[in-house]
Amino acid sequence: MAESFNFELVSPERLLVSEKVTEVVIPAAEGEMTVMANHAPTMTTIKPGVVAVKTAAGKTERYAVFGGFADILPSGCTLLAESAVHVDELDPTVLENRIEAARAELEGAGDEKKTRLEQFIAELTKLGEIVIPA
Repeated sequence: MAESFNFELVSPERLLVSEKVTEVVIPAAEGEMTVMANHAPTMTTIKPGVVAVKTAAGKTERYAVFGGFADILPSGCTLLAESAVHVDELDPTVLENRIEAARAELEGAGDEKKTRLEQFIAELTKLGEIVIPA
């Protein structure tokens, strides 16, 4: 049996998860990252994507996150999300509204901001493809 560690997923609205888990897969800025007990200390930014949480009881839960950062220590992991929701509660219209708002912001954006917005739109679109059934 895999060793468990403390995991917390926090959004500005509420604490979504606070429990012992054996594994968490997070959408880190440099790519997906699996966190397990005794992980090397790391701090990373989070891009829009899905966080998969495997509880100590063996159940896997998935959460959609819209950015933030994770603080990883050997004893635990805290993910502070800009916004997060369980994938079963994700409203497709909310996701589409976020994409449309980012597209509207592209209009007057400079080159550097335009690149970041295009990346953000691509990440949101991919998130939608992953969590919203066709």
